[in-house]
Amino acid sequence: MKTIEVHKLPGPIALNLGALRSSSKRPGVVEALPEVMYVRPRVVVEARHVADYAKVCGFTQAHGVPMLYPHMQAFPLAMMLFGSRRFPWPAMGLVHLANSARLLKRIQVGDELRIEVRTGELYAHDKGQAFTLHACALRGGEAVWESTWTLLRLGVRNPRGPRYESALSDPTPLAHQADFYAGAGIGRSYGRVSGDINPIHLSALTARFLGFRKAIAHGMWTKARALATLMPREAVDQAEVVVEFKTPLFLPARVSLWAARDEHGALFEVRNAKGDKPHLRGRVRF
Repeated sequence: MKTIEVHKLPGPIALNLGALRSSSKRPGVVEALPEVMYVRPRVVVEARHVADYAKVCGFTQAHGVPMLYPHMQAFPLAMMLFGSRRFPWPAMGLVHLANSARLLKRIQVGDELRIEVRTGELYAHDKGQAFTLHACALRGGEAVWESTWTLLRLGVRNPRGPRYESALSDPTPLAHQADFYAGAGIGRSYGRVSGDINPIHLSALTARFLGFRKAIAHGMWTKARALATLMPREAVDQAEVVVEFKTPLFLPARVSLWAARDEHGALFEVRNAKGDKPHLRGRVRF
C-alpha cells in the first residue's frame, strides 16, 4: 500500500477546488480501489477546535472530546484522495451511505494523534458503485479511534463486489425523545469547523446551482447532534456508533429524535418534525 504523508494540509477552498477539478473524470467500472493511505503524522487535539465542534453539534463540556471529533481531522485526507489522480471517479456527486465509528480509548485535549485514511472495499449497489474508506487515530502507536465510511458513486454500471446490505434492520419500535432545530446557517457553521464546504450545504443559492432545491445539512452534523442527546452526560472511555443516511435534511428544518434506549446505548432515528420520515437511522453502544 502506498503511503502519502501530509505535513501541511491544503485549505478548505483548495481541497474543494481539487474535488471540483476531478469532475473531468468519467465514472466507470474498476476492479478494485487503488491501495493508498494518506497520513497526518502529528495532529494535536486543540481545546479551541474541540470547543467549536462541540458547540455547533450540541455537546457540553462534560462530554469531553466527542467521539466523532477525530472525523474532523480525517476528513481533509479523504478530500485529498478524492481530488487526486489515484481516485477513479469524480468527487462531486459522491453520496455518503453509512458511517461507523469506534472509540477504543478516551481521547483528551492535548493528545498528539496520528491520523490515517486508507482505501477499502467495493460493494455492488442498485444505484452504482459503493465503496469504503477506513480511518484511524493512533496515540503513541496505539489505535484509539477507528471509522469506516461507506460511500456511493452514482451511475456506475455493473458495480463490483458483494451486494451492499443494511446493517440496521432491527424492527424494535422507537419512542419520541426530543426535538431540535437545524437552522438555515448550520451548514456554514459546521463547514467552518469541519472544512467541509461543499456548496450543497452552504446556502439555498449554492445548493440550487448543484441541483438541490435547498441547502442540505451535513450527515455527520446530524449524526453528532443525535449523539449529543443520546450519549451519557460525562466522557466515556469506549463507544461504538453506526448510522445509515436515509433522506436529505433540507434546511431550515425542525426534526425529531426517536429511540429505544437502555443503560448501554440506543437504537435511534432522526426524523422529520412529523416523525414519519427518517433522515438517518443508527445504533450507539457505550
